[in-house]
Amino acid sequence: MSDWLEATFAQQRPRAIAALTRVFRDIDTAEEAFADACLKALTVWSQDGAPRDPLAWLLTTARNAGLDQLRKSQRRAAILSRHTEAFQPMPAETPDPDEMRDDVLRLLFICCHPELDRRDQIAIALRIVVGLSVEEIASGFLVKPKTMEQRITRAKKKITSNPVAFETPNPAERGARLGEVSLMIYLMFNEGWSTSAGPAQMRLTLCEEAIRLSRLLVVLFPAMGEQAALLAFLLLQHARRRARMDADGKLVALDDQDRSLWDRANTSEATVLLQKAERIGHRGPYVIQAAIAAAHARAGSPTETDWAFIESHYAALYALQPTAVVRLNQIAAQAKLYGPHHALKAMEGLADDLATYRWYHAMRAGLLQDIGDHKAAIAAFETVLSLSPTTPERAAVAEKIDLSKKELGDM
Repeated sequence: MSDWLEATFAQQRPRAIAALTRVFRDIDTAEEAFADACLKALTVWSQDGAPRDPLAWLLTTARNAGLDQLRKSQRRAAILSRHTEAFQPMPAETPDPDEMRDDVLRLLFICCHPELDRRDQIAIALRIVVGLSVEEIASGFLVKPKTMEQRITRAKKKITSNPVAFETPNPAERGARLGEVSLMIYLMFNEGWSTSAGPAQMRLTLCEEAIRLSRLLVVLFPAMGEQAALLAFLLLQHARRRARMDADGKLVALDDQDRSLWDRANTSEATVLLQKAERIGHRGPYVIQAAIAAAHARAGSPTETDWAFIESHYAALYALQPTAVVRLNQIAAQAKLYGPHHALKAMEGLADDLATYRWYHAMRAGLLQDIGDHKAAIAAFETVLSLSPTTPERAAVAEKIDLSKKELGDM
């Protein structure tokens, strides 16, 4: 498959799956229909060229494929009977933006059905909406792929067996699921910002989709400070997108980024949103994370960064969310304040919890380089390479290994 086709399918997947789920009221049918449409596109687009509107083409083709499959399957006879009567044909050209606009958000609320526990909600949203593979999701949860596949299958069955699961949630239900939906949008952005694996470091269309959904939440819940703060955080991160990679496609560390490339429109909007969130008064995890991102945005250079402010905010975040990853970020800030030896000692307590988390080993390797323990740094960097980094990450790690080897050779 060409890179363009793969990128197009990935870009259109969230809205296509969401719209098809609304039509068929069955997640498996929606996924199978979209896969069939993508397979047909491989042949048709290669011969005739891409259509003017890839999303409309994929939706129409997937709709037809899904209906054909339903007609052939006695197992889904009830679904076919219900939906051929009520089905409203999709337009041949561009879908109605107003009709399509909230489909992905609606699917996220479906994935966050209260009968699912939070881990299952996250897993099914990452699989269905974001399109991550079972292996990628399993890696993020630090479990085996077979375990994750069973979890996703179980979650799908729970949703499908619930007669009201596919109804649009009422205002009270939306409010009850708001925290989970916000988390899904946050995770969607994170996957776009730093992909789980593969050749690309960023999937900007996924970041932009997460920002679009976050804006919808701000409109739906204007008095909720956390929703304004979530959008502020996403915009502050997204503002650095042009500076994260150099002209040769190499990763650029935060301290080495050209800050003139940071998107000031994004940071200005985020500042207003963060101020709104702080006026509302609730101090949740997104307010804290947005404040940390804003501290980086305010710094004109790395030396001007207020690391004491950042470290104290990570401490506050850890009080709300005492996870190993939050603690690791707090230790990264402490490394700036108290030095690499302090940070390496603090990291020892996270070794078991983050044994398969590549960022833990990358941070540890960098600190070992800082103190001149290049042999241990090389071993840590090699662990990073064993944990399926992205292609740009792999190249950056290889350069650092070469640097440490050179230092050892000069000793």
